[in-house]
Amino acid sequence: MNRLTHLDDKGAAHMVDVGGKRETARRAVAEGRIRMNGEALDAIMAGATAKGDALATARIAGIMAAKKTGDLIPLCHPLGLESVTVEFEREDNAIRVVASASLTGKTGVEMEAMAAAGIALLTLYDMGKAIDRAMVISGVRLLSKTGGKSGEWNAED
Repeated sequence: MNRLTHLDDKGAAHMVDVGGKRETARRAVAEGRIRMNGEALDAIMAGATAKGDALATARIAGIMAAKKTGDLIPLCHPLGLESVTVEFEREDNAIRVVASASLTGKTGVEMEAMAAAGIALLTLYDMGKAIDRAMVISGVRLLSKTGGKSGEWNAED
C-alpha cells in the first residue's frame, strides 16, 4: 500500500480524491517560535516597532495564510475554514506562536494551522528585523489534530 497519498501507483503527483469521504469536525493546532534579542522582544510585545503593532499584523497574516493554504501548497484542497486563531506567548528571548484551524469537512486542516503559524512567525521577523536581524524561527510543527478517519493525534514532547 502506498502511504504517500499524493502519489499514484506510478509515482505521479495528484490531488487526493476526497469525494467519497464523510464530513467530520476537524481541528488542528500548530506552533513555532522566533528567538530574538531583548530589545526586539520588548518592542514587539509592546506594539512599538517602527512598522507598528507586530502582533496584530502577524495575527492577521497568519489568518490570511491559513485561508490561502490551498493556493500556496500544491495539491492541498481549498477549504472553507470555519475558524482560525493565532495566539502569542512571551518566552525567554522568544515568542511562541500557536495557531489553530477548524472546519466541518472531508479533509484535515493540519497544513492550514502550520501555514498560519509559519507566516505569523515570518511576519514577526519582518516587523522586528530593523532591531534584530539575527532572529531565528524554529520548531514549526503540528501539535494536535482531531477528526477524520484517523481520529485524534497529539505530538509527543
